[in-house]
Amino acid sequence: MSEKIVSIKGLWIYRAGNPVLEDINLQLEKGDFLGLIGPNGGGKSTLLKAMLGLIKPDRGSVSLFGMSPAAARSRVGYMPQKTIFDRSFPINALDVVLMGRYSRRGLMHRYTSQDRQAALKALESVGMEDRAMREIGALSGGEQQRVFVARSLVSDPELLLLDEPTTGVDSAQQTEFYDLLCHLNRDLSIAIVLVSHDITAISKYVSKIACLNQRLYYHDSKELSNEDIEKAYGCPVEMIAHGMPHRVLREHDRS
Repeated sequence: MSEKIVSIKGLWIYRAGNPVLEDINLQLEKGDFLGLIGPNGGGKSTLLKAMLGLIKPDRGSVSLFGMSPAAARSRVGYMPQKTIFDRSFPINALDVVLMGRYSRRGLMHRYTSQDRQAALKALESVGMEDRAMREIGALSGGEQQRVFVARSLVSDPELLLLDEPTTGVDSAQQTEFYDLLCHLNRDLSIAIVLVSHDITAISKYVSKIACLNQRLYYHDSKELSNEDIEKAYGCPVEMIAHGMPHRVLREHDRS
């Protein structure tokens, strides 16, 4: 029997009295690679933050590895939607990755040789070991994203939550990045939840797909019906072809 790593039951989250997430139910197991799609403002980032314990449920429950999100946080890697930093700040890739060890060492403690070895290993896992001493601002967008993934990997997570990780990365580097995620999922057995607007990535790389717009449309598979997509996006969908890098939408009714 596969190990259940995410269990969300009847989750409701409100903001200013309005529901952001409505009655969300989701189960994920070890080795899953879930692609989460949906329109802007549909609650995707909120769902990830609820899984991290950064946002508390108003109703329902969230558990990771059979524990509360706060208790399980050391087993989870997270890459937020936007990583803002000063490109002129003199910090190298290795030091950026070491920041992912804060939860183990605390801000006032020195890094150990074990921490440095873990950081180098994380950089190696994303193909960036040869750029460990390069300043982060001197790296390309795709290289920076790999470093940030390494930072989320340095604590040896069993679950990786990625919120729009390819924003600002060109198409060639995106392909390399998604291949990297497949390697982490397949070869290192890290379960992944990938939030993306990139239908190509969702259809080609992930093993399961969910669509979120306050409500979650999910069938524990890579297939979503046209009806599910239309409900989530609020517009007619003529075709969505999983495994093919395109989708086709009919013109919206402007009346």
